[in-house]
Amino acid sequence: MWGAGQVRRRAAGGRPGALRPGFALSRGMKVGLYGGSFNPAHQGHAHVAETARQRLGLDRVIWLVAPQNPLKSSAETQPLDARLAGVRAFARDRGMIVSDVETRLGTRYTLDTVLALKARFPGVRFVWIMGADSLAGFHRWRGWTQIMRALPVAVVSRPWISLKSRSSPAARRFAAARIPFTRAKSLTDHPAPAWVFLFGPLNFQSSTALRERMRAGGMRRS
Repeated sequence: MWGAGQVRRRAAGGRPGALRPGFALSRGMKVGLYGGSFNPAHQGHAHVAETARQRLGLDRVIWLVAPQNPLKSSAETQPLDARLAGVRAFARDRGMIVSDVETRLGTRYTLDTVLALKARFPGVRFVWIMGADSLAGFHRWRGWTQIMRALPVAVVSRPWISLKSRSSPAARRFAAARIPFTRAKSLTDHPAPAWVFLFGPLNFQSSTALRERMRAGGMRRS
């Protein structure tokens, strides 16, 4: 899903006709795509997903559980089935969908996933969701400028990093495309590039801290 530089686009966003994503979406729906390793999933992730759903008025939020982050060691990444199960524990609401569609597609980068889903579900108004910590390093993602031009983006505030993220290379590059927080619910109506920074109560959990507790024996892996 991650990596810096440009992405050579696959024809028609992959093979949308052959894609069986495991979920159904209807034309006109407002749908958030929330990608990550979720290694492990925690309440902070749920906070980002729920904040985006409420502030943007989304019909669905799809958690895209990545097979493997290429910028991180596979030795420190739990198996996909375990991470999917962990996400399901936090995404129980009917508006949340937990998906392994990147494994089904065989996509390595976010841009390929986005293009394939847009081709598979024409008429669905997709928006990419990320925490402010992801925006701070977004310029290191492969094809990040293409992602910004492919669909609107919602950034949810996270502890300690929100100010830095708003002055990040991505935020500066697309400063003119940022819409006011007060108009967040209109984000999916804006042609890309368009993005909004969503403020709200902060949740201090992080995957890094949870993994450190696991290594220290403070909690068991499920």
